[in-house]
Amino acid sequence: MNDLSKASALIDRENQYFADCGRIDYFDLVIDHAHDATLVDVDGNEYLDLLASASAINVGHTQEKVVNAITEQAKKLIHYTPAYFHHTPGIELAERLAKIAPGDSPKRVSFGLSGSDANDAIIKFSRAYTGRQYIVSFMGSYHGSTYGSMSLSGTSLNMTRKMGPMLPGVVHVPYPDLYRRLPGETEHDVAIRYFNSFKAPFESFLPADETACVLIEPIQGDGGIVKAPEEFMQLVYKFCHDNGILFAVDEVNQGLGRTGKMWGIEQYDNIEPDLMSVGKSIASGMPLSAVVGKKEIMESLDAPAHVFTTAANPVCVAASLATLDLLDENDLVTKSATDGKFAKAQFEALQKKHPMIGDIRMWGLNGGIEIVKDPETKEADSEAATKLIYYAFQHGVVMITLCGNILRFQPPLVITRDELTKAFKVLDDGMTAVENGTAKLPQTDGEIGW
Repeated sequence: MNDLSKASALIDRENQYFADCGRIDYFDLVIDHAHDATLVDVDGNEYLDLLASASAINVGHTQEKVVNAITEQAKKLIHYTPAYFHHTPGIELAERLAKIAPGDSPKRVSFGLSGSDANDAIIKFSRAYTGRQYIVSFMGSYHGSTYGSMSLSGTSLNMTRKMGPMLPGVVHVPYPDLYRRLPGETEHDVAIRYFNSFKAPFESFLPADETACVLIEPIQGDGGIVKAPEEFMQLVYKFCHDNGILFAVDEVNQGLGRTGKMWGIEQYDNIEPDLMSVGKSIASGMPLSAVVGKKEIMESLDAPAHVFTTAANPVCVAASLATLDLLDENDLVTKSATDGKFAKAQFEALQKKHPMIGDIRMWGLNGGIEIVKDPETKEADSEAATKLIYYAFQHGVVMITLCGNILRFQPPLVITRDELTKAFKVLDDGMTAVENGTAKLPQTDGEIGW
């Protein structure tokens, strides 16, 4: 299927000019066009998309409503910086995001260009509002690639190697892992053990009264689609409020219907974040982000503390408004929850056939599937996972891995049941091929993925 002669020539051409730091290598795929959950490469090969551009295309590729909104807005006004003047799409979007954010407190919105700068904004606003310096984030987190967001992240050595010193005042603590728990541990035991680890810095070197913010992914994305126990999240939330520390959530990956809820934090009971970062699918992949926070916190800074010339570009904002319309009109949040249950059942059926599946973590159309050497030892099997995703690619399904051995399952929310069934047939065949030794590693230098 994959006659990549044209693609290979284009990639060879690009490699003469494109910096290595800008792409995580998986497959030699040069995409020409896409619609809904289908990608078509420059050689005319079609692929089912189980990645949705890293969860940036939740409503599907090239949706007519989004394309029309972009086109019509571009005819009227492509850009004039909101740093100085106003435009009506930006006014409407700020109001809409403030109203759909979790919780009942009055909210304010500040726009940016990517999830990275939205997480930088969380640092700015939390320090400004509290007058404190320290920020706590989690190991395994991914918050972006600007210096602030990169300092907050904890998922790749290449995000710190050769680039130190990182932003000072950031402390990382462990994020709970219910799959690799200690012998005999209950979920309660895991929650308490990790909460004790969370508190340890505050009991030894980190003054709580000098800590501005705790930033957490409700479900870690690039860390493997891992959800903290309810009890742990509630304990951290209470600790923050008891100590005057802001509780912030990163919804860049997990927001906007991905988990079967509008926001990932809604997977937990009665938690209202003080600050929330949003990006990726907010504008169907157009460059736009937002930090949404409680009114009094967002009023702690004045311009130009978080101003970007092209932030809230009218064309991007029009795409965002259309994206939010599609989420509502097509009830894609509910579809994500319903189809997520269907997908989980398919993975569970595969697990019974293929012992390489160690853990299945699914919330909505959002999954992290552990590929292991032995389900008893839970030892990660990155080679098998790589063979599997490469087999899938060769047979028309695009899926990648996280942490080497975890399948990342995040298709566009518009994917059909027939398409899901087709994808699972390919994964089933791929697992069989890995087990019988016929699935091969790609011809690379041995490096693929994160």
